Amino acid sequence: MKYEPGNSFFDEMYTADGTVRPHYQGLEQYIDLLGVPEFQRRHGMLDLAFRNQGITFTVYGDSKGTERTFPFDPVPRVIPASEWAHVEAGLTQRVRALNHFLNDIYGEAQILNDGVIPSELVYTSAHFRREVHGVTPPGKLYTHIVGTDLIRDEKGEYLVLEDNLRSPSGVSYLLSNRDAMRRIYPRMFEGQGVRSVQHYATSLLSLLQSVSPRDNGTVVVLTPGMYNSAYFEHAYLAQQMGVELVEGRDLFVDAGRVWMRTTGGRQQVDVIYRRIDDDFIDPLAFRRDSALGVSGLIEVYRQGRVAIANAVGTGVADDKAVYAYVPNMIKYYLNEDPLLNNVPTFLGTDPDHLEHIVANAASMVIKAVGEAGGYGMLIGPSASEEEVAEFVAKVKANPRDFIGQPVVGLSRHPTFYPDSGEFEGAHIDLRPYILCGKDEVTIVPGGLTRVALRRGSLVVNSSQGAAARTPGCWTTTARWPRRA
Repeated sequence: MKYEPGNSFFDEMYTADGTVRPHYQGLEQYIDLLGVPEFQRRHGMLDLAFRNQGITFTVYGDSKGTERTFPFDPVPRVIPASEWAHVEAGLTQRVRALNHFLNDIYGEAQILNDGVIPSELVYTSAHFRREVHGVTPPGKLYTHIVGTDLIRDEKGEYLVLEDNLRSPSGVSYLLSNRDAMRRIYPRMFEGQGVRSVQHYATSLLSLLQSVSPRDNGTVVVLTPGMYNSAYFEHAYLAQQMGVELVEGRDLFVDAGRVWMRTTGGRQQVDVIYRRIDDDFIDPLAFRRDSALGVSGLIEVYRQGRVAIANAVGTGVADDKAVYAYVPNMIKYYLNEDPLLNNVPTFLGTDPDHLEHIVANAASMVIKAVGEAGGYGMLIGPSASEEEVAEFVAKVKANPRDFIGQPVVGLSRHPTFYPDSGEFEGAHIDLRPYILCGKDEVTIVPGGLTRVALRRGSLVVNSSQGAAARTPGCWTTTARWPRRA
């Protein structure tokens, strides 16, 4: 396998001197045995399989068209069991603290009264929902499904880049990728001790049923419709769980209950796995111009007659300014030190931090606190002087809306580039998927690894049209796979 790991970034597969890491030895041998021509031929088969299955995503605002077949890099990322155990423990700790935080701020707000987090920061968040203050969701669960984005810095330390608690997407690509890899590269898995991810849909359905107000309640997946960027995922998860995929027009409220229109008459709905933002979920409670939601849904939710996953109001913990205080939450609620650190973060609301952001904008990453998917972001080193000046003006005008972070040299991974027919290093991140139940936290062993295919780019968001690929992410059952 011809590949130059370099020495400026942490390489997942090779050490700086070009030695393959122990847990990648079996994979390297398989790729060498297969050979580049055959590897490339099978790569083409993967693209064709995804096209035939309609595995797509959407790039909004792209003049060339929005819907694209999801690109795929067949070089899997391998995470040894010892490494994964640390990640798993850190994620479990983090989501438990976040759930405590959400229950607290929509209740007595003790963490705010104690001054651990500034009250103004929470109450001015665009995603704080006063409409559900005082409402306790079933099982006191706000964060049913979480996708936390992790990166590795130049030293190889895992850092939390952001938390996604509203409606994290991407798990369907993880699951469909694994299926495709087993069909196209079956021998790649031999002797590797790869842990399965196929239990996700069963675990998700079990979790959703556990928060139903009624025994054997009806679960549905609520989608904005076929033009949403993640519609493939909505349909895929509904199909895998064996539940109905519905749009807002398929549901209605009557007699204090939520009902679904069916060919056999109306059917009561007990649990809604919503893939619609709070703003659009109920035009009577939020945006009155929304045609995507269900009128009266929030009132039924307040009465405890329907469960919504994730709970309404979780978005306040997605706020990138609130993210900076998650280590404080862990200490406050769990009396533990964080197992996974944040990326160092400067808040626009802090005068000293703001001064630092403005003075160092050209060498920092500046993000809008309420955006996701790579929107509202400036990567200073890649921007022109004019772009930096324009962004700094926005920060000065609305400092609450921005944070600044140092540029972290994301770890790199060998990636197959069809245009060159070679393996080249590309920057990556990792999004594990976490299911938070009443009594346990379940984490899919692995996750979605996104790759910045634009050579040298640090942007891995597929929603930005960065051609982010998703290599299979393996978690092994041993400290490293046995040599083939």
